[in-house]
Amino acid sequence: MRDLVRELYEGYSGRAQRFRYAVLAFDLLVIAFVVVSSFFRGAAWSEVIDPILGTIILLDVGARLWIARRPLRDLLHPLGLADLIVIVSLLAPAVGENFAFLRVLRTLRLFRSYQTLARLRRDLPWLRRNQDLAFSVLNIIVFLLVMTALVYESQVGRNEQIRNYADALYFTVSTLTTTGFGDIVPQGSAGRLLAVLIMIFGVSLFIRLAQTVFRPQKVHYKCPHFGLSRHDADAVHCKHCGETLNIPTEGMT
Repeated sequence: MRDLVRELYEGYSGRAQRFRYAVLAFDLLVIAFVVVSSFFRGAAWSEVIDPILGTIILLDVGARLWIARRPLRDLLHPLGLADLIVIVSLLAPAVGENFAFLRVLRTLRLFRSYQTLARLRRDLPWLRRNQDLAFSVLNIIVFLLVMTALVYESQVGRNEQIRNYADALYFTVSTLTTTGFGDIVPQGSAGRLLAVLIMIFGVSLFIRLAQTVFRPQKVHYKCPHFGLSRHDADAVHCKHCGETLNIPTEGMT
């Protein structure tokens, strides 16, 4: 049984590939649930789905630790800790609303997608060719979701202008981009401090992440003489040493 589980998580078979796609789809489903449930805060069906998702993630974490060569190291890895936090955030609110603030941490499940995408590079040629773009987009999505979740959980119920995740996302994006329409204003000192942090990150991190998405993509090919590993997609010579390159291509499209 352990060999079967290890093959699903780490193998190269078609069954293992389909399993990894299913894991990635589940991670996206968890994030979609976080967004949708914000429109129905306190709904009974949401409280029912919470422990179901938490149990599935718990089984996933247990399976990963079962096949791990060093389980404790994997458990204390940032991805392992993020999974544990997400499990608590999904199971604890069922105990009482005093733990509801942990909902903000459910977006951390998307961090698991970094590992999943790294493994999918072996399966998808397109992802291998555009891995920088894929990870840049994922970085932006993770950053937006975490910031939006912080705004939502800190303002909903206290700020009548933020009633759901869409309102929080609108405020986050307008603040990150320094547009600042002013139609939604954070309430309280904590809300204003959070807005300051978002603006600081918007000027530095978010804009830089956006630039990586729209700038020309590089290809990974190690120069045999100089060792430079990133080149323009149509490069014929290494920019550092002039060595002739032989970057594999698929021809003209």
